[in-house]
Amino acid sequence: MEQDMKKKDIKDKNAAKKSSEKISAAMEAARRFQVRGSFYSMTPYGNGHINDTYLFQTKENEKIHSYILQRINHHVFKDPEGLMENIRLVTAFLRRKIRENGDDPERETLTLIPADSGRILYQDPGDSFWRCYLFIENTLCLEQANSPEDFRESGRAFGAFQQMLNDFPASTLSQSIPDFHNTPLRYQRLLDAVKKDPLHRVRKAESELAFLEARARQLDSAARLSADGRLPLRVTHNDTKLNNVLFDAASRKSLCVIDLDTIMPGLSIYDFGDAIRFGANTALEDETDLSKVSLSLPLYRAFSQGFLEKAGTILTDEELYMLPMGAKLMTLECGIRFLTDYLEGDVYFKIQRPDHNLDRTRVQLALIKDMEEKWDAMTIRSL
Repeated sequence: MEQDMKKKDIKDKNAAKKSSEKISAAMEAARRFQVRGSFYSMTPYGNGHINDTYLFQTKENEKIHSYILQRINHHVFKDPEGLMENIRLVTAFLRRKIRENGDDPERETLTLIPADSGRILYQDPGDSFWRCYLFIENTLCLEQANSPEDFRESGRAFGAFQQMLNDFPASTLSQSIPDFHNTPLRYQRLLDAVKKDPLHRVRKAESELAFLEARARQLDSAARLSADGRLPLRVTHNDTKLNNVLFDAASRKSLCVIDLDTIMPGLSIYDFGDAIRFGANTALEDETDLSKVSLSLPLYRAFSQGFLEKAGTILTDEELYMLPMGAKLMTLECGIRFLTDYLEGDVYFKIQRPDHNLDRTRVQLALIKDMEEKWDAMTIRSL
């Protein structure tokens, strides 16, 4: 017991030291950006798992100015320069559109704060990359929808995002994560993991593998339509979770789409589909009681109606027809990713228990099965 206490004490001290070092690096980076006033405070912010995020405040006379400072994880995003150029181009385009609509671009899109060098990215002596945004005051960020109306509002936000960027040349953007939604390639990686089976886990996942094999011919359905020109290339967000929308705190209306790191050329049905996969599931992503897993049709309809209210006029007939398939493909892809990581030894997704990634896989596959049973109700004509 005493030895365990000592180990815990050492672990806590190391964690505190690391946290202190991170704050010091963030304070140094903050001084490199063209902010108003003098340093006031710096605190970790949010619950993101990839980048280090801080709420950075300055004081000018008696006024407090707030900013979001982030260290970009360049192990995940291997081209920070290209990523930030995507964000610069897209936010500048959105600002023009928002102004044309008579609205406030400082509340309805992200505002980049330049570094002292004039660039939008600061590289510190340790080769970390930093960026700074204006903090958007009086907003809410929801981890889950408290009502169908919350989910409808997120649909409006992502639909408006598509609509405003309709005439942006998507092909000019770089791929911040190459092959991010290349579902057939992800399936091939799963098959490679099955062949290698380094931890002898395939035997525990035979039914899941059979489920995916039975649907393998569907995996490239969207890619084939895109290659034929039947699904247009658009600017896509690629992480359309509810918590990537800011809501106005007073009106609870959707205000601004955030977390633009995965903005890339892509397909609208993927953005629609990923939002449904994450937000319309009635169970947690790692639920072990699969009887709790289902597609909530009220939430599905709410998001769809909000999304189509804003983006419906710019989507082609083929896109509208394929929206439900986008939900299925994104759920299949997520299940494939969880199962691949399980077979490879849990090297990508963090786990809290043995077979955690297998449990996550089973949730996704159960959700797909429920989608298939509700397919007629998911068609856009049924809304």
